[in-house]
Amino acid sequence: MNKLIKNIYQSIGLPRLIIFAFFILVVFAAGFYNMDVLSLMSNVLRRWGMYGILVLAMVPSIQCGNGPNFGVSLGIVCGLFGSLVSIELDIANLSIFADNKHLGAWMSLLFAVVLSALIAWFVGMGYGVLLNRVKGSEMTVSTYVGFSVIAFMNILWVTLPFTNGDIKWPIGGEGARNTITLANSFSEVLNNTASIGNQDTGLFVPTGLLLFFFLFCFIIYLFLKSKTGIAMSAAGANPNFAKASGINVNKMRIIGTALSTSLGAVGIITYAQAFGFLQMYNAPLMMGFSCVAAVLIGGASTTRARISHVIIGTFLFQGLLVVALPVANSVLTGTDLSDIIRMIVSNGIILYALTKAKGGAANEE
Repeated sequence: MNKLIKNIYQSIGLPRLIIFAFFILVVFAAGFYNMDVLSLMSNVLRRWGMYGILVLAMVPSIQCGNGPNFGVSLGIVCGLFGSLVSIELDIANLSIFADNKHLGAWMSLLFAVVLSALIAWFVGMGYGVLLNRVKGSEMTVSTYVGFSVIAFMNILWVTLPFTNGDIKWPIGGEGARNTITLANSFSEVLNNTASIGNQDTGLFVPTGLLLFFFLFCFIIYLFLKSKTGIAMSAAGANPNFAKASGINVNKMRIIGTALSTSLGAVGIITYAQAFGFLQMYNAPLMMGFSCVAAVLIGGASTTRARISHVIIGTFLFQGLLVVALPVANSVLTGTDLSDIIRMIVSNGIILYALTKAKGGAANEE
C-alpha cells in the first residue's frame, strides 16, 4: 500500500498534488462564501476549451528538443492575421450563407483556421531554422522573438488598409482597432454548437468548443505515434543517438517548431471566438507564459510533454484562476488580487520547472 502511494506521489509530483488539493479547497470555499459554483465551473469549462489548443502548442516544441515555446506569439499573430482576413472578406455574410447564418459563421471560422495555420507553418519553419542556430538557448531566444514579433506587428496593425467597419477605426485613419468584435463573423460558434445548459443560469457545457480541443489533442497524439512524430521525439530526447540512427535532427526540430507555431495560430482563433473579440496589439504579449505554466502544471518537464499534461494542466491552471481569484477577493474584502495571484501562479510554476532543468535538460521528478 505504501509502495503504491509512493509511486502515485512520484508520478504526480508534489507541486501538482498541492495545486490539485488547493483547487478542491477553493471550490468548497466558493460554496462557503455563497458564490454561484455552477457558474464558476461553467467558466472553468469555457476557459479550458479556450486555452487548450494554445497549451497544446507547447507539446511539439518540447518534444522536438526546443523546450517550452515562449515564442508562441509568432503563431498567435498569424492567427490574428487570418482572422482579420476572414472578417475583411466578410466570409460569414456571403450570399450563399444568407439562409444559414450558423453555417456562414462556421465557414468564416474554418477559413481563418486554415489560412492562419498555413501561414504559421511557413513562419514556423523560418523560426525553426533560427532556433537550430542557437541550440542550448532556445527558451531565451524564443522569449525575445515573441516580444519582438508583437512589437513589429503593432506597426502593421496600424498601417494595413482595412476597409471592413468591424476592423478599422470608426473615425478616419487606417489600421485595426484595439478590440475587434466577432459578432458578425464567428463569435462563439464553437461554444454554442451542441452546447448543454444555459449560459445565464446553471451549468453550461460548451460541447463544441471542448470537442474541437479534444479533436486537436487526438490529431497531435496520432502524429506523435507516426513515423515522423517518433523520429521528432527521438531527436529531442537524444540528438546524438537520433543522428547515429539516420534521423535528420535539424529537420525534426524545424517540423516541431512549425507544428507548434501552427497550433498557436489555431489556438488564438479558438480563444477569440470563445471570448467574442480579437484582442490586438500588446494583448497577446504574455500569453506564452500562461501556456507554458499550464503544461508544466499538468506534469510536463522542459524536455518531455504528453497530451495528458495539456488536458490536465489547462484544466487545473484555468480552474485555479477562475475559482481562486474571486474567493481571494472575498476573503480580503476591498482588494483586487486577480493580476497579482495570476502572475505568482504562472511565473512560480515556470520558475519551479526551470530550477529542475540542468544544462538544458530537465531532471525528471
